[in-house]
Amino acid sequence: MNLWNKLMCYSRRHSPWLFHMNGGSCNGCDIELIASLTPRYDAEQLGVRLEGSPRHADILCITGPITSNAVGAIKTVYDQVCGPKAVIAIGSCPATTNVFIDSRTLAGPLNKHIPVDVFVPGCPPRPDAIILGVAKAAEILAERAGKKQPAEPIVMPLVGPGCGGACACGSSTEAKCEEVAQ
Repeated sequence: MNLWNKLMCYSRRHSPWLFHMNGGSCNGCDIELIASLTPRYDAEQLGVRLEGSPRHADILCITGPITSNAVGAIKTVYDQVCGPKAVIAIGSCPATTNVFIDSRTLAGPLNKHIPVDVFVPGCPPRPDAIILGVAKAAEILAERAGKKQPAEPIVMPLVGPGCGGACACGSSTEAKCEEVAQ
């Protein structure tokens, strides 16, 4: 690998640019994604930046259940993101369609339409889980730039041990959180 490729891999790992797209959500995940960029969590200090154009982004973040109307737009935006690229499905809706599973307006989970690299579960997921998912996607992006393809999509844990009852386990004990995360 020459010097230019090493520099590009370093830049992609340490400064990922995101493009956010809503597939038809309730905006809960959107709010948490934006909250992860605010001074409280300060993902921008790590080089994470939300871009207004998919042509400038490295990582595509998609929230909400994938509606039939949104499938064409999602595929168009996915094609506009320059390669190498990574896709993050934020929340339970793009991963499994969540409570909307029998809805006639949904086109199924996101990975049925485009390849997804990182799943961040939760309804809505916590900002620290989103930042962890972005970090994992940045790592995947750097590997792709170095021509090493990751094998399977990665499912991120809801939150770390000791979430204090804020995750899907519904318990404040660390053992229950770790059991659900596995």
